[in-house]
Formats: sequence, structure tokens, C-alpha cells
Amino acid sequence: MNIDELSPPERRLWEAFPRGESVDLSSGDPALNDPTLSDHWGRERLVRAEVLVALLAGAVAPESGHVAAVRLTGARIIGALNLGHADVTVPLALTGCSFDEAPHLYWARMNSVHMMRCRLPGLVASGARVDGHLWLEGSRVSGGLWLDGAHIAGILNMSGVHLLNPGGDALLADRLTVDANVYCDQGFTADGEVRLPGARVGGQLIFREARLHNPSGAALYASRLDVAANVFCDGGFTAHGAIRLRGARVGGYLSFVGARLSHPDGIALNADDLAVETDVYCSDGFTASGGVSFAGARVTGQLSLRGAHLDNPSGTALSLQRLQAEEVLLRPAERVKGVADLSYAKINLLRDDRATWPERLQLDGLQYESLEPPLPARERLDWLRRDTDGYQPQPYERLAQAYRTLGLDADGRSVLLAKARDRRRTQGLSRKVVGWLQDVLVGYGYRPFRAASWLAGLLAFGTIVFSLHQPAILNEDDHPNFNAFFYTLDLLLPVGDLGQERVFAPKGIYQVIANLLVIAGFILGLTVAAGATRSLSRE
Repeated sequence: MNIDELSPPERRLWEAFPRGESVDLSSGDPALNDPTLSDHWGRERLVRAEVLVALLAGAVAPESGHVAAVRLTGARIIGALNLGHADVTVPLALTGCSFDEAPHLYWARMNSVHMMRCRLPGLVASGARVDGHLWLEGSRVSGGLWLDGAHIAGILNMSGVHLLNPGGDALLADRLTVDANVYCDQGFTADGEVRLPGARVGGQLIFREARLHNPSGAALYASRLDVAANVFCDGGFTAHGAIRLRGARVGGYLSFVGARLSHPDGIALNADDLAVETDVYCSDGFTASGGVSFAGARVTGQLSLRGAHLDNPSGTALSLQRLQAEEVLLRPAERVKGVADLSYAKINLLRDDRATWPERLQLDGLQYESLEPPLPARERLDWLRRDTDGYQPQPYERLAQAYRTLGLDADGRSVLLAKARDRRRTQGLSRKVVGWLQDVLVGYGYRPFRAASWLAGLLAFGTIVFSLHQPAILNEDDHPNFNAFFYTLDLLLPVGDLGQERVFAPKGIYQVIANLLVIAGFILGLTVAAGATRSLSRE
């Protein structure tokens, strides 16, 4: 490059570069320094991109004892800043600058890059290697920020960045690797899709206070994202469009505290097969218009939905299908609007609140060790009967086992009795009749004292009847002593012989009464035997 062709601002930059000194071309009037007004800046603030390329590519040697760097403030950079495949060993620091064309850093090796409060019509850094920080704080990037396949050894700071590419990729960061933290907070906004599939973050990923807008698709697409520490999508985080974290891994905790997600009639938060090493907080004002799914997720600690608002009335509002978690706190701020699917989840401790139970549940296959609060059986049965799949035996068995574990055997029996009754409603007429008799007589074996009551009542009835009307003797040569109590007992017992029934023979209406007692005893014996068998099989 011919130095004599440099403009005054370019010459200042050229001469400052060897010593790493800053060049400030901004106006004394702060109102004129907004990069969005750069079209009105004069020639005293114009710098050609080719001058920056020459300096960064080594056209000028560093001055002895100094660290060379491009440090420029308040410039309008015209032309293409193309550093594709370049090996840049000096820092690039631009503040309050405006680019006429999108910079290209694809597959470049950079020392560190700072573009703070700049205006860029795009930034292409696919496959770039940044050995320091990539600092874009407060910048405005339209047309897409491409970081796919890039590797940043330090921090990626996008605090306060505005990404504008409606209907397209606002941030394309597939397979991005950042060794330290990623900051997308303090007013970070994106109009378009933010893509982080397969990205790896060695520190924390922070979307606190961020606002994402892509209502026709995914606001944040981060399947298979791998974050070594915590992920923060809280502090006023909002997203119009789906949040997709399917198959992601979080080494710390995941916070959606107070977040507001909107993807009506779709999945607002898809965290299927997510793995979190500590806790997940979708709580304290968390609001989702659309489904929230943690199907197949593994949460080592607690999944908290305390104080949440879940709204997807036309479908599944909350899916915890096949979830594995130490604890689930399912106490939303209001009743879940839509189906809550807990089928085949494995939870050590499930905490819920009867006041906010969903109207529709799916519970088949759900496994848990403890319920808090346990509640009386009659209240918990209302929980089971909200299952949209109708009668399923497993939820009753699991609930009964939970009561027995707590030493509440009576509640456990009540649940199993309700199971038998609810099952009866699904059977044919003949089985319904038999089941009804078992229920009335012995409560399907779960009310053993009911059989004793029936036996006592029938025994008293027969004793009174046959005391008043002694049956005739079958053989006149016999002279047995009649005992109305033992005669009635002999009629009732389906097995055994007390020596009364075979000797005396009632007639007329009393024969009918005797036959009814025999039939009642037979049925009572069968139901007692069935109940005892069921009780023994449970043990």
C-alpha cells in the first residue's frame, strides 16, 4: 500500500499502529457519534477497510518495546474488511465504528477481536480461531452473525448486542466452541433464529434479560448444546418462538426463573433428553404459552415448577414422560391448562398441590418413592382418576405401595379397593355382577370385617327363624337335639358338617330360606377365598 495515498485519519491510524495507540475520530458532540448516523459523517471520519487489512496482515512492524494493535474509535469503515484465512497476531479493537460492508473473518486466526458499540451489516467468522476474547458488546448486527465452527479461547461477549435478520439466522453458531463464558445479556436482542446446535461452552451461558423473537420457528435452537457450568435464561428473559434444548447437557443448573416463553399451539420449551447435573428452575413467574417438554430428560437434582404458569389447553402443557429426577416440585401458580404427562417418569420425591392439579393427567408407568403431601387416599384417588387414558392398573398399585411404605396400610387398601371398583366399570356384564357381589360382601378382600358382618347377620336371621319354626326330622327313628344356631351355621358353611343340616328338613317357605342361606354361604365363601388369595398375593 502506498503511504502517500492515505487520508489524514488513515495516516493517524498507520502511525499509531506500531505502538498500539488508540485513534479517536469521534465528534465532540456525543449526539453525532451514534454509528446509525454514520451516513452523515464527514471525510474526517472515513477509513478504508484495506488499510485495516494491511496493518493486521503485517504491513507495518511493531515498534520495539511496544505491542502493536489496531485501536480505532468513531470511524466509518468503507469497503470490505476481508481477513479470510489470515493469520493475525495483533489485537483488533474497534469502538463506535460503522461498517458499510460485512467483515469477513472466516477461517482466520485472530489474536483478539473487540467490536464494541459498532454497526455491522453482518459478520462472517465461520471457522475462525480467536486466541483471546471476541467482544461485541453493544453492537448492532444486521444480516446475520456467523460463528459456525469457530473456536474462541476466551470469552464471547454479546451483552447488549442487537441481532437483526427477521425470518433468517440472527446468530449462526453451529458447533461453536468457547472455552470460557458466553454473555448474551443486558439487553441482548435477536430478531431471527439464534442457533447453537452442537456448540460447546467451557464456562457459563448467560441469556439473562435477553429478548428473542422468531415467532414462526425457533427463537433459540440449541440441540446437543454442551455447557460445562450453568445456563441462565432468567431475569426477564423472553422468547417469541420455540426454545429447543433437545439432547443438551448442562454441567451446573439451568434457570428459567421468571422467563416468559410464547409459542402458542406448539412446543414453547423442548428439553427432551436434556441432561442437567444439578437443578432445573422453571419457577417464580415462569410462563409458557405452548407446551413444555422434559421427555426423557435426566435431572440429577430438582426440577422446580413452583409458581409457574403453563398454558396449552389444546394439547400437552407439560410433558415429563420418561423423566428421571431426584425431585419434582409441581406446584404451579395456577392449575395447569392442558394435559400434564408424567407417564413412565422415575422420580424419587414428587411434591404437588391439590389446588393446582391439572384437570387432565397421564400417569401410567409413573414411578415415585414418596409423595408430598401424601394426602388421604380419597383425595389422591381424585388425582388418579384425572388420567385421560382411563383406567390403568399401574398408577393404583404405585400409589398403594407409597402408602404402605409410609405405614398407612389402611389408605393403601382403600386405593386397591378403588382400583378393583374402577376396573369393574371396564368389564362385561357378567364380570360386573360377580365383581359387585365381591364388593358388597367383602370389599374385594380389602374389607375383611365386612364378611364377618354378613355372616353374623345371616346367622342371627337364621337362628331366629328356625327357633320359631323348627324343621321336621328326616328319619323318625332318630331323636337328635335341634339347635337353631348350629343348624343355621351348618347351612352357611360351604364345607364341613355340624350334623344338623342332614338330619332336619324344613318345608315350604322355610325350605326357601334354608336354600338362600346355603347359596349365601357358598357365595360368601368364594368371595372370602378370593379376597384372601388377593391379600396373600400382595404379600
